[in-house]
Amino acid sequence: MQGAGTFRSARSQAAYWDDGDLRIVNYLTRETFSANPIVMELIRFFFSPRTIRDAMLEFDAYTRESVGEAILNLVAARLLLECASLEAARDEQLALAWKSWLPEGAYHFLTKDAPYVGSDWTLEQKMQVVPSTPPPSLFKKTEGAESIPLPSHEIDDTDSFFKTLHARRTQREFSQAPASLDSISRLLRTTWGVHGYIETKHFGMLPLKTSPSGGARNPIEVYLMALNVAGLKPGLYHYETKGHALETISCEATPKMAQAYCADQPFVGKSAALFIMTAVFARSMWKYHHPRAYRVVLLDAGHLGQTFCLTATRMGLAPFSTAALNDSLLEKDLRIDGVSESVLYITGVGVPA
Repeated sequence: MQGAGTFRSARSQAAYWDDGDLRIVNYLTRETFSANPIVMELIRFFFSPRTIRDAMLEFDAYTRESVGEAILNLVAARLLLECASLEAARDEQLALAWKSWLPEGAYHFLTKDAPYVGSDWTLEQKMQVVPSTPPPSLFKKTEGAESIPLPSHEIDDTDSFFKTLHARRTQREFSQAPASLDSISRLLRTTWGVHGYIETKHFGMLPLKTSPSGGARNPIEVYLMALNVAGLKPGLYHYETKGHALETISCEATPKMAQAYCADQPFVGKSAALFIMTAVFARSMWKYHHPRAYRVVLLDAGHLGQTFCLTATRMGLAPFSTAALNDSLLEKDLRIDGVSESVLYITGVGVPA
């Protein structure tokens, strides 16, 4: 490791043009800066660890004051990192862990910790965020195409599967009754648990689950936040899928914490339990080097979310799902690094009101 006083350019940065102006974005800090194109030469110079004195000697055609000011601005923007710093270590971790999916994978980091509508906003304030133009149509009809009527089907209330499918709705009202530990256990096992194994020629024994997973890589992990579960202390737990067991992460879990995790949505704190899905990206990266596989990880989480909601509905519980998350806070409390493993999605459940 380079010593103090040695700097290098952040790996987690990209540059683009915006209406003729150069923009540099640090996708780890989610900050964007305007810059003079000459600054790119300075950034390129620091691709290898250098000192400020090295830069003064290299750019002697410019005044020491202008070079020094540019370096200080880059350091303040965390586009130039001191090699011995924690910021440089995290930047290096991201560059190594996501090497095969960058720069496209920057989307994941740039969309974390997004601003959300406040729960204390009035309806008038919320409506001001909505465009004044008419919304796009929710249905598409192909102009000029022949339309072939299909046989009609009434909702079949005699088939439990179709009855469950049509009964699934997002719920935001819950009673104060606790969910049973047995129901939480069944939700975990049915949605994320292992139900068997299959022997493959090239990849050995692979687990079988109720939802599809791209390449059978199963990158999704789940953490339980127990708020009101009979027989289980409030807390954060990791679901160990192979052994169908809960591993204690923290004994602290309150409705206020749950609400903070989910962009301050009040109904979340009244639920019985949250199921926090994360992704261990290396599982998918190992097999799929192209960044398109990031889409597959998101699809995997979506498959699991639907399985969860249908299972909860069939069990007579009230399910919901949300992607409005306080990513960094969740990752801190789950004790994950947010780079090799990161939060993606939350489902939750309560006893129907």
